Amino acid sequence: MDDQNLQVFHGDDGIREFAVSTSAMGEGFAIDSYRTPTGRFRICEKIGAGEPAGTIFQCRVPVGLWHPGEASEDDLILTRILRLEGLDVDNSNTLERGIYIHGTNREDMIGVPSSHGCIRLCNADVIELFDMTAVGDLVVILPASKHYEPS
Repeated sequence: MDDQNLQVFHGDDGIREFAVSTSAMGEGFAIDSYRTPTGRFRICEKIGAGEPAGTIFQCRVPVGLWHPGEASEDDLILTRILRLEGLDVDNSNTLERGIYIHGTNREDMIGVPSSHGCIRLCNADVIELFDMTAVGDLVVILPASKHYEPS
């Protein structure tokens, strides 16, 4: 979380890095906290295969298309969803909280903690990540080692 960076590994080899945005509120596990949970997770569902970049999802169902440059105050869930299931006691409510890795309409905020708890990527990056992952893959979200004061 310190570097707002997602690293993909195959065994011990790092094969790709992506800039991300985690929660503007920091890390945490409480329902309705809008914080990014940490710990061990698994990808339990992949949603959006074959949908065009910018597909808007509500309740994990495609409902429309967002175009770059369109103004929106909403924190849209776009393009692809990697649904996360917590594997630790602290993050066991992650599925219930609806914490995903997904594309965003706020690509200008990638690299800055600004999400509502999810891990956001640029839309082209989330397509690439989606294509390199499988249901059951392990995800580890490391807690921040630096003190961060939420805005």
